Amino acid sequence: MILSVTFLVITVLLYLLVTRKHNYWKVRGVKYEEPAPMVGSIWRVFRQNVSLSQYLAELYKKYPKEKFVGYFGGSAISLLVRDPELVKHVLVTDFQYFYPRGLNTHKTVIEPMLKNLFFADGDLWKLLRQRMTPAFTSGKLKAMFPLIVERTERLQRTAAAAAERGAEVDVRDLMARYTTDFIGACGFGMDTDSITDDTSPFRDLGKRIFTPTLKGTIGSFLKWTFPETFKHLHLTASDVTRDTIALVRSIMQERNYRPVGRNDFIDLLFELKAKGVIYGESLEKRNPDGTPQTVELELDELLMAAQVFVFFAAGFETSSSATSYTLHQLAMHPDKQAKCQQEIDEVLARHDGKLCYDAVKEMKYLHMCFKEGMRMFPSLGFLIRQCVRPYTFPGTDVTIDDGVYVLVSVQGLHNDEQYFKDPEQFRPERFGEGAPSIPNHVYLPFGEGPRACIGERLGLMQSLAGLAALLRQCSVAPSISTKRNPPKEPTGHVVQSLKGGVPLLLKERKIYE
Repeated sequence: MILSVTFLVITVLLYLLVTRKHNYWKVRGVKYEEPAPMVGSIWRVFRQNVSLSQYLAELYKKYPKEKFVGYFGGSAISLLVRDPELVKHVLVTDFQYFYPRGLNTHKTVIEPMLKNLFFADGDLWKLLRQRMTPAFTSGKLKAMFPLIVERTERLQRTAAAAAERGAEVDVRDLMARYTTDFIGACGFGMDTDSITDDTSPFRDLGKRIFTPTLKGTIGSFLKWTFPETFKHLHLTASDVTRDTIALVRSIMQERNYRPVGRNDFIDLLFELKAKGVIYGESLEKRNPDGTPQTVELELDELLMAAQVFVFFAAGFETSSSATSYTLHQLAMHPDKQAKCQQEIDEVLARHDGKLCYDAVKEMKYLHMCFKEGMRMFPSLGFLIRQCVRPYTFPGTDVTIDDGVYVLVSVQGLHNDEQYFKDPEQFRPERFGEGAPSIPNHVYLPFGEGPRACIGERLGLMQSLAGLAALLRQCSVAPSISTKRNPPKEPTGHVVQSLKGGVPLLLKERKIYE
């Protein structure tokens, strides 16, 4: 009897604990999705019926007349912002209220690999960004380009062999191997040869980072629902953390902890570390007179490993997703593919048939096709920020509190017919000269504002180079397994992907110069 009463009391208290905030949007007059205990409004995400990107795109479409819509992600109070002007305020104008992403559910207990530029918040993010921004200048990227060329040549050889066999190819996997090889060279200074060897350790590490597991899903649920209780639970698999640190440490030791002139990411980190302690004005701490305190940070081995981890993970996964989807659309639109190939041939003819940095910059139509592919299926389907102090949205009487998550559905905005006529159609010309201007703050494949993707130009460079090399060598066409509208992978977390890959046929082509 006593045990039964105790269990009942614990159950009631737990229920009250997890539902105590469920009237948050109601009292503010904001339309919202009804929550359930424990999982909030996103039970379908926790069950892996849909990804969070898909859920937010559905929510965006469900409330076409609202500037924002409330929902509950586990115990987190969340708001989807739909209005482009408010998107601008969150991402740019009022950044001082929304500088964290809040992806680390605990503010002080952060696992080693998540102390990187993408996941970090507050002063750690600010000082890392401040020091790392010079590593992504045009000059630095141009110096990296010779490392790309060798990988594009391997991509061409692999594609030509597949075309000769007439076999169906998962171009999602092919482009992932290319981008993994690229990141291996530009990030680690290693010849991973992932293009020809899908079993290479480097490719295996990439797969393990993005392969969802039951343990990871349960861990994510617990951390988001009970962040304080499970603050020491790591989301990055222990073997991934171990292998990443061991890899970075071995490269650093091999280089004797100093740059060796390879112009890769490890070299750049050594150069940044050599500049000494990083100093800057704090985002989080204030002096008694209200001025920001001076904070400092030193790049140690673990911090450097965390930056290499995100450089690798983000660099290969986002680009392979975007390039393979673009190839899928070009396979479905052979006229646009032919126009791309004609441009590639003409540009390379002006550069002695050699792919180079300047040649890729001249491929305007290819770039338009890639931008349209990213519009239809952005690798990052949503952007997320966390409010750090009470904020009233301009033009409304809605005020949110510290800790509330504010999200932007990139997928929703990109496929809204209010901004893009016939959004389901592949029209690269939307991005051409003379086309109607695209409204501000609705096309966001790389984010916007101070937390926009630092590697945007690098991502574009590797993606366009890979597309140009493949389309120079082969044409892509639908195979027996190709679906015009392939389903999205419901288990995806941050990066979107297509379920079952992107199967296409590769066909040899005659090159005219």
